[in-house]
Amino acid sequence: MAENGEQANAQQQPPQIQLRVLGQYIRDMSFENVMAQKGAKAEGQPDINVQVNLDAKPRDQENTFESSIKLNIEAKAKESGDVLFLLEIDYVGVFFITGVSADQMHPFLMIECPRQIFPFLRRIVADVTADGGFPPLNLDTIDFVGIYRAELARRQAAGQQTANA
Repeated sequence: MAENGEQANAQQQPPQIQLRVLGQYIRDMSFENVMAQKGAKAEGQPDINVQVNLDAKPRDQENTFESSIKLNIEAKAKESGDVLFLLEIDYVGVFFITGVSADQMHPFLMIECPRQIFPFLRRIVADVTADGGFPPLNLDTIDFVGIYRAELARRQAAGQQTANA
């Protein structure tokens, strides 16, 4: 009887989620030191605008996916509004994932995978801005759940507008 009970419990438990980072890389990056090009020097704290875009897709190998974080960062002088620097980076993680149901895979790829690679991207941004002659830009933690929910709401609103047109 104990075996039947153990088998029933094993069947009721959800599959164990396995997430392994297989690799990370910079797909594309551009840093423009606008102030150096103009021969000027910025004073004071800049206004920093960071735009975040996420993307994910399956790869050719079974259970292998890629998830990318694309950042567009613009720093402007507070007083003059002059652009100090522009940084665009597309950072990709390659993941082996099992145990995630098909209906949960998209949110998993858009939330949990970026969360895994973000600390490495944060370090690259700090190094690039410091190497460009500015104080290191230490990005705040990104709310990937909030970004995902906002994108779902945007798509739903766009779908309603299309249906009403």
